[in-house]
Amino acid sequence: MRESAFRFGRAGHLIGIAGVPASPCDAVGVIVLNAGLVHRVGPFRMHVDLTRRLNTIGYPTLRFDLSTIGDSGATGESQTRNQQICADVEDAMALLHQQAGCQRFVLVGLCSGADKAHTAARDPHSHEKISGAVFLDGFAYRTLGFKLRHYLPRALDPRRWWRRLARQLNAGGVQENPVFAVAPLPQDVVSADLTSMVKRGLKLCFVYTGGINMYFNHQRQFRECFGPVMADPAVSSRYLEAIDHTYALTGDRQRLVDHIDGWLRHNFPIVHAGASS
Repeated sequence: MRESAFRFGRAGHLIGIAGVPASPCDAVGVIVLNAGLVHRVGPFRMHVDLTRRLNTIGYPTLRFDLSTIGDSGATGESQTRNQQICADVEDAMALLHQQAGCQRFVLVGLCSGADKAHTAARDPHSHEKISGAVFLDGFAYRTLGFKLRHYLPRALDPRRWWRRLARQLNAGGVQENPVFAVAPLPQDVVSADLTSMVKRGLKLCFVYTGGINMYFNHQRQFRECFGPVMADPAVSSRYLEAIDHTYALTGDRQRLVDHIDGWLRHNFPIVHAGASS
């Protein structure tokens, strides 16, 4: 396996690290997108751990910074952010095709990176190239089931009422509200997108953690959020209640890497000289 740094893209504005296995093979390329404003190494170097593991198996990878994040610059183009994300992913796929001969690709994203992966996967221009996606703590919605599981135990706990009352008295009755928030795509739009992706043949992997228990709190919530598509054989879902959102612990990151490793091997087996593994 060799890793190389590249400046690439339609304006030479993107920076990334491509990992290419030593022996040529017919494998999907794995592209890892930024988690929020964290540059391409990912939270606690998670993206480095993941891509290097996948390289040792035989998957070409690219971890890169999208436009205006990390070391990547701007193009000067007049585009919406979604258009920019889709164009950047197109540039990333072109680079892995050039370096490793990849024809198909899997996108991986954590948090807002999952949202970006969703944006690119729903783009009509990518339909022939993107074959799968791994969504880590991506879109989720407070369903009726979530509310029952979240609020009912709290409503029946008198200690919580006393603590809440004490906080309000100490704050003089003033409650702070967030001054900024990014609205997600509507739930019905995301559900329709996922259904369309599966019909097109995409393999989807969902992994959610207990670190987002303010809006996701049970394995059943996958079906509650997105409907029957979650029962499709092309869809894998897993809820890791004991793990935090950024996989801060080494063992937690290892567990995630193992899961993605197994999912890729099952859905996109590598072909070496006519044999699959």
